[in-house]
Amino acid sequence: MNFDFELILFYATLISGVLSLFDIVLLAPARKKAKVEKLPMLMDYARSFFPVLLTVFLLRSFLYEPFRIPTGSLKPTLLVGDFILVNKFDYGVRLPVVHTKIFNWKEPERGDIVVFRYPVDPSIDLIKRVIGLPGDHIDYINKVIYVNGKKVSQEFQKDVKDINEQGNLLDLVQKQENFFGIRHAIYQNPIDVSYDYHDIVVPSGMYFMMGDNRDDSLDSRFWGFVPEKNIVGKANFTWMSWNANDGWLHKIRWNRIAKSIY
Repeated sequence: MNFDFELILFYATLISGVLSLFDIVLLAPARKKAKVEKLPMLMDYARSFFPVLLTVFLLRSFLYEPFRIPTGSLKPTLLVGDFILVNKFDYGVRLPVVHTKIFNWKEPERGDIVVFRYPVDPSIDLIKRVIGLPGDHIDYINKVIYVNGKKVSQEFQKDVKDINEQGNLLDLVQKQENFFGIRHAIYQNPIDVSYDYHDIVVPSGMYFMMGDNRDDSLDSRFWGFVPEKNIVGKANFTWMSWNANDGWLHKIRWNRIAKSIY
């Protein structure tokens, strides 16, 4: 079951705020008149938690929201267990819960790593790299991306071993991709078949997303485009990284803390 934390936080803030206001306006004067200092337990909790809940709600809704990377679809850029901060205002300001944009600063750019609501099930948040903007023509041939006919260059870096989500050890190739000036590493599985896609035209108001772990990413190649209204924000940096599969002395990946995301 997927819980809508934003909606839960909204209702918690609203209820505690209403109770606090009710206590301040109606109950507090009566207590003062009766010279009763102790607050009822419910009102005490409401007035204590409301400022905290309101602060968290506003920060999370309009500034930054934390996310944990659950899958390896963006390896080696982002690893399972990375905790990232997502900029909520870079692409404009949206009203919480209803997600209606009220101010627009700029739009996602090619190469941005973006968190968005999964078009198939908007209760699920996904994170991928923006490959195609509205109107772009995308080709994916022999594991190489072409945008508007321009080939995205790749350079071999090294052979690597990686464990997928099923626990299988894989022999992969790490390459550096120069995606319109954004240089980043990608993984490719040399024994996997390349499923080619020809002349995919990104519709207006939509984006084409892909993971950097090219042969182990469920993305726009399989489920389609991401509507602009589903965009949550831009991934900025990793503030913590936790390797659940390593020993206790090595669970924290210290070298990934405060690392910018490109």
